[in-house]
Amino acid sequence: MTAHSGAALAAATTDEPSGIELFLPAAYDVIWSSVVMLIIAVAFYKFILPRLNQVLDERAALIEGGIEKAEAAQKQADEALAQQQQLLAEARAEAAQVREEARAEGTAIVKDLRVKANEEAERISETAHRQIEAERQAAVVSLRTEVGSLATELASKIVGESLEDSARQSRVVDRFLDELEASQAVASNKEA
Repeated sequence: MTAHSGAALAAATTDEPSGIELFLPAAYDVIWSSVVMLIIAVAFYKFILPRLNQVLDERAALIEGGIEKAEAAQKQADEALAQQQQLLAEARAEAAQVREEARAEGTAIVKDLRVKANEEAERISETAHRQIEAERQAAVVSLRTEVGSLATELASKIVGESLEDSARQSRVVDRFLDELEASQAVASNKEA
């Protein structure tokens, strides 16, 4: 036997895998790997999986509660917004009404003040007319007295007799003033 054939014989006796057997594990490796895997799977299924499910359920409950709270808060915010918009609309309507009332009151006050001002102007004008009339009457009386005394004095000098008698003096003065007024009326009519 040659050296070459001795190596082939040695390789055949050591049970070295060759070909496809290189990729397949030995039977004892499969069995022990399956036992370890089964122990890990049982531990995972009994201890870790329930805890993991519990944490996931709690998280889902928190998320759902948060969503419900957010929806409730959004609903409250929408209701508050609608209420604020309604209050704002009512406030605007009330402000418009107050403006209209103020405008109406202002118009009424201005109208009332104009009426009072007109009444005051009429009262002042009437008082002035009365005062002017009273002063005119006083001037007429004063003028009659002065004109009468001057006319009497003048007539006495012209006629040459005394007109000291008050009745006679009054008749002469009245006749003179009537003639004076008549001549003024004629002059006024000619101008018009």
